[in-house]
Amino acid sequence: MTTRVAIVGATGKLGGIVRGVVEAEPGFKVHALLSSRDALASIEGADLVVDASTPVVSIDVVRAALERGIPVLVGTSGWSNERIALVRPLVDAAGVGAVFIPNFSLGSVVGSALAAAAAPLFDSVEIVEAHRDTKVDSPSGTAVRTAELVAAARVHVGPVSAPHVDQRARGQQVASVPVHSLRRPGVVARQEVLLSGPGETLSIVHDTTEPALAYAPGIRVALRAAPGLHGVVVGLESFLDIGLRTPGREPDAASADATAGSVDEGDVPGQVARATGA
Repeated sequence: MTTRVAIVGATGKLGGIVRGVVEAEPGFKVHALLSSRDALASIEGADLVVDASTPVVSIDVVRAALERGIPVLVGTSGWSNERIALVRPLVDAAGVGAVFIPNFSLGSVVGSALAAAAAPLFDSVEIVEAHRDTKVDSPSGTAVRTAELVAAARVHVGPVSAPHVDQRARGQQVASVPVHSLRRPGVVARQEVLLSGPGETLSIVHDTTEPALAYAPGIRVALRAAPGLHGVVVGLESFLDIGLRTPGREPDAASADATAGSVDEGDVPGQVARATGA
């Protein structure tokens, strides 16, 4: 059976990568290619909608897919837990799946999971993320997801210590975690999570160097899983066994694991991840 995929935002960077993966993946074919400005009627008849649009348009894409009973895979930034909660009733009424992936990079997923695993041990946690100057939103969806995972991991020990948050230079608080966003040329995507305790700092850094290479393995994983899911699933980690407990995992993730299949990408190109203690 062939899965027909409608891609919204197909003219953008992520949308182009998604298109390449769909065209190369056995059992999938492109049903429709839409820009972020096109009318959404063309998604009719698709088996899956992939949203790679913009944060402003994304909510309309999700609604349009759910109203037609089509599962939707969202790769657009801007979907915090609070925003996802707003569409849960629509997902439940549609009886299909809505998958929200803040970052398709396997290395990024591992970095966020490491930060969550370490978070209960360090009272000070801050995130510094950098993207190219053309990125329209901040903080990044990856930073928001990482902060939410950190907060979930600290639910029994309390929020992180973040002094002087009344000062604008201290960053934006997301789930109590200060997040600092840099937008500058010459950068693709970079996130550093700094966890500090008495006498030590743990730094977890992930750099995306080649987006097409870095995102393709995760896109394949999500494409294979999304059509058969029901309910809301958040994060690529829902489909991966990376050997770490990820706090805040969605209830539907257990069934998602069973449908995702195994992933063997070897050494994932296009990204650099490292954890350092100083």
